[in-house]
Amino acid sequence: MASTMDAAQALRNATPDAPTIPEDRVLVITRVFDAPRELVFRAWTDPAHVTRWMGPRGYTATHFKQDQRPGGAWRACLRKDDNGEELWQGGVLREVVAPERLVFTFGWYGDDGRPGHETLVTVTFAEEHGKTRMTFQQAIFETMAQRDGHQGGWSSAFDRLEEQLAAF
Repeated sequence: MASTMDAAQALRNATPDAPTIPEDRVLVITRVFDAPRELVFRAWTDPAHVTRWMGPRGYTATHFKQDQRPGGAWRACLRKDDNGEELWQGGVLREVVAPERLVFTFGWYGDDGRPGHETLVTVTFAEEHGKTRMTFQQAIFETMAQRDGHQGGWSSAFDRLEEQLAAF
């Protein structure tokens, strides 16, 4: 699994003129799914698949739309199962290299409909003997608490993704 330090170093290498990247504000999650890479990639990009797993347990994805090209926007809504509260998120795709890599911005929308702090998400998909190693990186969070909250949310969502991939 890639370490937070490796992820921060990769970000520094990609943007050498950028200010120092705080290593404690980078989230990296690596998972190996028992599914072909093309299927895992499709689970990230096909709205019919994404709405089955996106969001942590206790939330249902009620909306997912994505313009699958660099510069294309994406937007999703998660509804909290117990009280119906809606959480909107979205951003812009930076890279789409099927079935190898997705790069997009991520921001939660406020009550005013405008996105808050944006992070950059990079997801890579590597073939491993019929399985897929997915490496997910999100940075730069404003606080470690935000990073930790996203780690819990994404980890739960990836558990759901694993269940959906097994059902295909």
